[in-house]
Amino acid sequence: MRDFIEFALHNWLLFVAMFAIAGMLVGSEVLRKVRGVSALDAAGVLRLLNDQDAVIVDVGNVGEYKDGHIAQARHIPLNALQERLGELAKIKDKPIVLYCRTGATSQSACTLLKKNGFTNVHSLNGGLPTWLDAKLPISRKKS
Repeated sequence: MRDFIEFALHNWLLFVAMFAIAGMLVGSEVLRKVRGVSALDAAGVLRLLNDQDAVIVDVGNVGEYKDGHIAQARHIPLNALQERLGELAKIKDKPIVLYCRTGATSQSACTLLKKNGFTNVHSLNGGLPTWLDAKLPISRKKS
């Protein structure tokens, strides 16, 4: 135990970084739960797309969208989402899945939609890499 304490004292910066990272991970999960945003894996998104005719929206920037996106995804960047809510109003009762490159931007987009009366809102947990890890296809065509 004494060796561990000595190691910790000599490497205090390492321990501060470890606790900061752990705090951020826990904090982001708590924030997601508080916001009431459902995070789905790729299989969950596929089930919504196939069984409930969900709408999928890429909220990443234009460059990210051009680099590759889920084939049937609409592109509405987060910075334009508030002004383009009308495009989604007619499908307000359908499940809507939002995604981006990491999952962070889509969490914010989900919160915005929830504040505007959308109830069946989900985020692709982990973003596009989760989709790719599941060996699912992407498109580089404009839609």
